[in-house]
Amino acid sequence: MFTAVMPKLYKNFIDGEWKEARGGKAFENRNPANTEEMVGMFPTSGEDDVNDAVEAAKAAYPAWRLMPAPKRAEILYRAAETMVTRKEELARDMTREMGKVLAETRGDVQEAIDMTYYMAGEGRRLFGQTSPSEMPDKFAMSVRSPIGVAALVTPWNFPMAIPSWKMMPALVCGNTVVIKPAEDTPLSTYHLVQILTEAGLPRGVVNVVNGDGPGAGSSLIHHRDVHMVSFTGSTDVGRIVSSACAPTFKKCHLEMGGKNIILVMDDANLDLAVEGAVWGGFGTSGQRCTAASRIAVHKSVYGEFVDRLVERVRALKVGNGLDPETQMGPCINEQQLKTVMKYVDVGLNEGAKLACGGHRLETGAHGKGWFHEPTIFTDCQPRMRIVQEEIFGPVVAVMAVDGLEQGISVANDVKYGLSAAIYTRNVNNAFRAMRDLETGIVYVNAPTIGAETHLPFGGIKNTGNGHREASVAALDFYSEWKTLYVDYSDRLQRAQIDNA
Repeated sequence: MFTAVMPKLYKNFIDGEWKEARGGKAFENRNPANTEEMVGMFPTSGEDDVNDAVEAAKAAYPAWRLMPAPKRAEILYRAAETMVTRKEELARDMTREMGKVLAETRGDVQEAIDMTYYMAGEGRRLFGQTSPSEMPDKFAMSVRSPIGVAALVTPWNFPMAIPSWKMMPALVCGNTVVIKPAEDTPLSTYHLVQILTEAGLPRGVVNVVNGDGPGAGSSLIHHRDVHMVSFTGSTDVGRIVSSACAPTFKKCHLEMGGKNIILVMDDANLDLAVEGAVWGGFGTSGQRCTAASRIAVHKSVYGEFVDRLVERVRALKVGNGLDPETQMGPCINEQQLKTVMKYVDVGLNEGAKLACGGHRLETGAHGKGWFHEPTIFTDCQPRMRIVQEEIFGPVVAVMAVDGLEQGISVANDVKYGLSAAIYTRNVNNAFRAMRDLETGIVYVNAPTIGAETHLPFGGIKNTGNGHREASVAALDFYSEWKTLYVDYSDRLQRAQIDNA
């Protein structure tokens, strides 16, 4: 495999400077739609590089935490303005390195813009509380305080949006950052940090170390001077991160897997439900933690829904995301493609009916990339592996249910709890579903994807460990509450003892 021109060589960003990895090694970043295209070469970082980055963040922290939050926020605001002007360039580069279609990468960049603007606004709204004291001549209040160095480990499927979810609240709260982007999508993080630097971010406040999980990632999360870790990725790796944080009581935020469901009731608008299922199941080639990889359909409309869904999915155009006619891009890499192919075999062996798709695309325009057909299994059973396990690819399992009660039971019978959706015109059923579905996010008459930056994002069970991304909820992870009492009575007051 050869590239006609010399690939661009990118570097780590440490203490305000772009630096090569100390070990001198680098890895390739290739276009998953055309693996002959080299996007760039990025440094393979090790423990020494991580130590340098954490030391820089530690040294920058005292001055950054004392900069007034509105002034920190002004830097974020300028960065958002720059992202607006460069949106198309950023989106096209993201499609080249990640594969999803331009409409989606434009949305990814827009989400980073939205999050940056939102958190810039929080620079003047890092509100605490004031409260009347139970004692006379005593004032009581609480304020948010920064924590220190934040280690951010981000995935490849939203290579600007998710880094912004983590980085912007961390920065506006007064923390410094070391981020390790996914090996498949480091260019988008490079762009994001470059823009922050141009906006006036002081040196050392944000640092980037590229590399793999066992090398750069493990060194980062175990570092003694890292005070908190925010990780988005698989549940299996999340357990490793949690175990690494536990001995020193690092604050730990985990955003992990999902096996999300769409419930289609007998009174649903089927045209709308089909469109939602196509977008939820095959947007980003199913490579979303919120992807709708399960659909439970009321038995009275099951046949009609399946026929419509299969017809729509068969018509999807799969190809290079830079082609404006493409509706679904490739899998991110060969390993992910092989995972998808493995689960197709699992579904067939379990007795599910392959209604469409099921094969790798490897001829013609697809021959140089990691493409797979959008795939639907029907007549599935709730305990099948393809219904229970996260595939993270363009595979959707459809099953019939007797009604709302059984639908909710099937929905909750998985180890994950991120997102769920219901299509119904019955307001009573909608509210029962919103109450009883065991997920962090519920949509009514919309697919399982489409989170907005001003609302909390996250899940329960094996999806997360209680923290949330986005909105003011993110501030709770990246800051600590400090309670302050001012007694101006000029005498000893012993709270509950003197207040009995």
